[in-house]
Amino acid sequence: MAEHNLQSIAFPRLDEAQISKLAQCTTATPKVYRDGQTLFAVGDRDFKFFIVKSGEIEIVDHSGDAPKTVTVHRKGQFTGEITHLTGNPAVVSAIARGDCEVYQISGDALRRVLNQCPAVSDIILQAFIARRQLLRESSDFTGLRVIGSRYSTDTFRVRDFMAKNRMLFTWVDIDTDPQVDLLLKQFGVTEADTPVVACSHMLLLRNPSNRQLADEIGIRQPLEQTVYDLVVVVGGLAGLAAAVYGASEGLRTVVLERTAPGGQAGSSMRIENYLGFPTGLTGSELADRAILQANKFGARLSVPTPVTRLAFEKVYPVVHLDGGETVTAKCLLIATGADYRWLGVEGCERFEGKGIYYAATPTEVQMCQGAQVVLVGGGNSAGQAAVYLAQHARQVLLLIRGDDLYKNMSSYLAKRIEQTANIELLFNTTIRRMIGDGHLGSVEIVNKKTGQERTVETPAVFSFIGAVPRTDWLPPEIERDAQGFIRTGAALAQSPHWTAKRQPFLLETSRPGVFAAGDVRSGSAKRVASAVGEGSMAVQFVHEYLKEM
Repeated sequence: MAEHNLQSIAFPRLDEAQISKLAQCTTATPKVYRDGQTLFAVGDRDFKFFIVKSGEIEIVDHSGDAPKTVTVHRKGQFTGEITHLTGNPAVVSAIARGDCEVYQISGDALRRVLNQCPAVSDIILQAFIARRQLLRESSDFTGLRVIGSRYSTDTFRVRDFMAKNRMLFTWVDIDTDPQVDLLLKQFGVTEADTPVVACSHMLLLRNPSNRQLADEIGIRQPLEQTVYDLVVVVGGLAGLAAAVYGASEGLRTVVLERTAPGGQAGSSMRIENYLGFPTGLTGSELADRAILQANKFGARLSVPTPVTRLAFEKVYPVVHLDGGETVTAKCLLIATGADYRWLGVEGCERFEGKGIYYAATPTEVQMCQGAQVVLVGGGNSAGQAAVYLAQHARQVLLLIRGDDLYKNMSSYLAKRIEQTANIELLFNTTIRRMIGDGHLGSVEIVNKKTGQERTVETPAVFSFIGAVPRTDWLPPEIERDAQGFIRTGAALAQSPHWTAKRQPFLLETSRPGVFAAGDVRSGSAKRVASAVGEGSMAVQFVHEYLKEM
């Protein structure tokens, strides 16, 4: 999208008819702010949405070393970006410049506008998305600072968590940044304290856990003490699809995610065979839009909220969370997806987050820009990662255990890999040993067919082998296959755990009212489109089950 076009989408001007239509959809309260008054400040929760009637509102970024003007809203323009819908804190401040008349709308009322006034809704949503993109791409916007070493596992964990949760931040690498000593002194910390997370001139946290980070920054949503119609234990796009359809159809819906919504697909840097997107899109873009849709319809997303076990009280599933909380559901959808299998070679455990990675995104690319990298795997995820890494690395060595690139990879992707000059295909090849001092320096690889050995200098190995379903928290009542994937469908009518008189629905597990969708389900297609389809289909079965209740 051209920058001037993005600017026009980000900062539109509503005409009188559109403002009148918006006011009809909800309660818009007229208010007056005097020159210099703050309408909302960075870090505020539950802040209001404003339309300028007269005067000006300056949007200010306070995250850097000095305040900077992001934009100035004038008559007919409006404040806000996607944090209005996600419930996260404001990332900028809004200040009246001159006496300013506005229409004020609450967050809940804004959701009603977006659901009831399609014409205005499209303008607002497109502006919100474009504004977040402009902030993310701006070299002037600092956001939060993460200060830490590229060779620190905890630094990588913090960066990875923030990136996956679409937080706006800047990484300061203490191993390469020439200003790092001054910056550490500014925040009153030493290298031993890192990683640290800071905002403007204020130190927030020293080496925080993901939960501490989410609580301090304000992205974790509190859970209501209620019985939800639908609880989604989510990993990927199947769960997000269920959240969108469930909430849009009036179900009280909550999403519980251990790290960040999106799953494996959310980390893909290019999906080209998803229906309706001929030019392709990233998994992050798809997940971003799904999260925004779910929030628009009123689903509650709680991150990070690791689930530890599942129990049953009478007919209700009860999900137990890390920390002792519980969430009770009328229906439960398990859409936790699968993780890539641990590489499991000699020396591997020493380099987790310091040379071994299980996704290929900008977070990982920063660690190996211009270097030679090694990628292990022969499926679509490995192929997408290889093509993406080839744009940033000097060379990509793609190791495949078999001798046929086309066996588990889409044809278009395999052909593209063969045509990419800096991707070297190594068939029948595996890693035997990993070597390094504090961080990965090289790997020993071996051709299983010829016995030929080779040492490859590399700072990064990307592993995309196999899939391990996230089902270790489930009780015996939820039957699984030999690989741990959840069994669903009519065959479970013979299960000793099945208590209903009818046969199980297509996506129903061995326990009535508990469903499974996406990669975690036994026999699933392991494709983005099928995961989204299963997530939406599951909601139809939820409605059928709730009718029985």
